[in-house]
Amino acid sequence: MLDVAGTSLTDEERERLLDPLVGGVILFARNFSGSEQLSALTAEIRALRDPALIIAVDQEGGRVQRFRTDGFSRLPSMRRLGELWDQDHVEALAAARVVGFVLAAELLAHGVDLSFAPVLDLDYGDSRVIGDRSFHRDPQVTASLAQALVAGMAEAGMGCVGKHFPGHGFVEADSHLEVPVDDREFETIWEADVLPYRHRIGRQLSGVMPAHVIYRRIDPNPAGFSSFWLQDVLRGRLGFGGVIFSDDLTMEGATVAGDIVGRARAAHGAGCDMVLVCNRPDMAADLLDRWAPEVSAESRARIASLRGRPQCSDPFELELRQDYQVARATVADLIGPAA
Repeated sequence: MLDVAGTSLTDEERERLLDPLVGGVILFARNFSGSEQLSALTAEIRALRDPALIIAVDQEGGRVQRFRTDGFSRLPSMRRLGELWDQDHVEALAAARVVGFVLAAELLAHGVDLSFAPVLDLDYGDSRVIGDRSFHRDPQVTASLAQALVAGMAEAGMGCVGKHFPGHGFVEADSHLEVPVDDREFETIWEADVLPYRHRIGRQLSGVMPAHVIYRRIDPNPAGFSSFWLQDVLRGRLGFGGVIFSDDLTMEGATVAGDIVGRARAAHGAGCDMVLVCNRPDMAADLLDRWAPEVSAESRARIASLRGRPQCSDPFELELRQDYQVARATVADLIGPAA
């Protein structure tokens, strides 16, 4: 899965996206200038291939929301839903479902298949990168709110990707900039951070993204390069059958595996179905030139299942729906006047 530079495709990008090893495109805020433009961009990407490439984005809510205007609602942070839980469990679950529906319905109406959400990391209060992206410190609360959010996404026609397995919330370091190390024992992580994946929400996830974190007492490799975490624990103990995505291989936390080819080989060898290479077109080109993995039929089938099933195929149609209008008003109330 690669990114593109702007609001429309260049000739070089079209050529790269036609490479048979490319299976998807991840979009960022720079790829959005308005509703019509985004719909045109996703249509252009889809028209390149048959079956079409998967189109994804990080549209979590709060500070990680790539599209915020012109056809997109401002979404609350997941911590806001956790705070609501502490006041009223029932109201929080209802709100999470509504947020999931709005998040997914708006993306699908613009031709985006998938958001990399929900964040299942726990809020230990120390992480520089997770913070208010987390629902709660309590793993049971996190699992319950995530399940409600995922139900709303499914109602709109979108799958979901839990991240960052087995848990990024405990370590302070930001894996975009450093190589985080978690010194806890396996049982501690299993009973706390992995609990949301063991909960019934784990059986509803379409995909999982592992953390670029080294759990030093368990495996010397970051989780995304660890067959123990991905094969023995995620596939084996947890019985997960969906797509395993690497986190972005250009992040500092991935550099322990060598150059971009070494990182891709390590992730694929550990069990990732799809690797992400973002914001470095030079690395993407290098990887496509020098890497020729065998892609299993099982991986291809899992990835194909991520394609969105929108109830509304364009933003105008979505705007006319009464249930969407009510849901959007609820989300606006969660954000409050300060936004």
